[in-house]
Amino acid sequence: MSEIVDNIFKVVTQKNSGEVEFHQAVHEVLHSLEPIIDAYPEFRYHKILERMIEPERLISFRVPWVNDAEELQINRGFRVEMSSALGPYKGGLRFHVSVNQSIMKFLAFEQVFKNSLTGLSLGGGKGGSDFNPKGKSDLEVMRFCQSFMTELYRHIGEKTDVPAGDIGVGGREIGFMFGQYKRITNQFTGVLTGKGIEWGGSYIRPEATGYGLIYFSGNMLETRNETFEGKTCLVSGSGNVSLFTTEKLIELGAKVITLSDSNGFILDEEGIDRKKLDYVMKLKNIQRGRIAEYIEEYPKAKYFPVEHNRDSNPLWNVKADCAFPCATQNEINEIDAKNLIDNGVILVAEGANMPTNEEGVELFLDKGILYGPAKATNAGGVAVSGLEMSQNSSRLLWDRKKVDSELKNIMKRIHTLCLDNSDRYSTKGNYVDGANIAGFIRVAEAMIDQGYV
Repeated sequence: MSEIVDNIFKVVTQKNSGEVEFHQAVHEVLHSLEPIIDAYPEFRYHKILERMIEPERLISFRVPWVNDAEELQINRGFRVEMSSALGPYKGGLRFHVSVNQSIMKFLAFEQVFKNSLTGLSLGGGKGGSDFNPKGKSDLEVMRFCQSFMTELYRHIGEKTDVPAGDIGVGGREIGFMFGQYKRITNQFTGVLTGKGIEWGGSYIRPEATGYGLIYFSGNMLETRNETFEGKTCLVSGSGNVSLFTTEKLIELGAKVITLSDSNGFILDEEGIDRKKLDYVMKLKNIQRGRIAEYIEEYPKAKYFPVEHNRDSNPLWNVKADCAFPCATQNEINEIDAKNLIDNGVILVAEGANMPTNEEGVELFLDKGILYGPAKATNAGGVAVSGLEMSQNSSRLLWDRKKVDSELKNIMKRIHTLCLDNSDRYSTKGNYVDGANIAGFIRVAEAMIDQGYV
C-alpha cells in the first residue's frame, strides 16, 4: 500500500479494534483505490476515504420479546447508516446468531459501493439482529419482529432509510415488520422492500440477487466466448440467492450439482433438475427443513455433514466449471481457492457478501480466473429493491417482463463499468478493482458536491 492508504488503514484498525470483517472489507477497497488516490488529489484534500469509512450513524438497541414458553428473551439490534451521498440509506436486515457490529459495518460499507454501481439513487446501510429465526414458531418470529420494529421505526422512512431482507429475513419477517411500522406510524409507505406483491412488492424481488448473479456471470463468460450451456456448477447455500441462482443456471443449460446449509452439503452428480429444485424450495421455504433431507427423496445423491475446525470445505473440492458461493462471508479460503482451480473452475462469482477471503481472492486473480466480487455480482437484489421503491412512489406494479428486463440492463451496465474502470486504472479484466473504483468515484464526487457532511 502507498503511505497515504497505509496510514488510513492503520487508523481504521486502531479505531475499530477487533472488527476483523470490517478491517477485511476496508483493506480490499483501499488496495484497489491506490491509483485513484494518487491520481486525484482532490479526493485526498476532501478526505473522502476517511469519511466513507466512518458511518454517518451507527444505531444499536436491545430487542426484548417473549417466546412461546412465556419466557422473556433479549437480543441486540443494529442499523448502520453508512452513506447517504447518493440517496436514502438502502440495505438489508440480517437475522442470524453471527450478527455483531463488525459484520454490520462491513456489510454497510460494501453496500455503499454496490448501490453506487447500480446507477440508482441509493445510499448504503445495513442492519439486523443476533436473533435466529430457525426453529422458532411463526408467533415467536412475529413477536420478535414487532419488538425490533418498535425501536427501528424511528430511524427509517421512505425518504430516509429503506431496509430490505437478507439472511434470515424473508417475506414472513418483512410482512411482520411492515405491519408493525404501519400500526405505529399510521402510514402505508414504501419503508421496506421485499414486500408481498399484493401490498406494494415487486415481481422478481425474491429472484433478483440470484438472477442478477447469473446475468453478470454470463457477461463475464462472453468476454471469453463462452456460455453456461453444458457447464457443471457448484452452488453453496440453500436460501433465495442459492435457489434462484440454481433456477437460472438450469434455464441456461448448466448442471448444478451442490447445495448446502449450515449443517452440510449435498452432491448430486446427476444434476439438480427443475423437479429436484422445486423439492428443495418446498423443503427450505415451506417446511423449513434441512438440506440433509434431500438424500431421503433422492438417494443417489450424497450428503456431507459439516466438519468443524476444518482447513477447507469439501464442497469446493469437486470437479466443476463454475462456482457460486452464496452462503455467507469467508466460506472460501486459500486452500478452497486452490482446490477450485485444481479442479478446473474457470469462473467464480459471489452471491453472498465477501464469501472469499483475501488470500483466496489473490489466488483467483493471479491464476486468471474470471472472478466476480460480491459488490458487483450480487447487486441485482438491491437493484430490484430500488425498482420496488420506484413502483411504490408511483403506486404502480410493473409486470415480470419489465422488471426482469430492467435487471438485465442494470447488471450489464455494472459489468461494463467494472471492465472500463479496471482497464483504465488497474489490470485488464480485474473486476475487483473495477468495481471498487467505479463505485467509489460516483460516491466521492457526490460527497465533494455536497460539502463537509
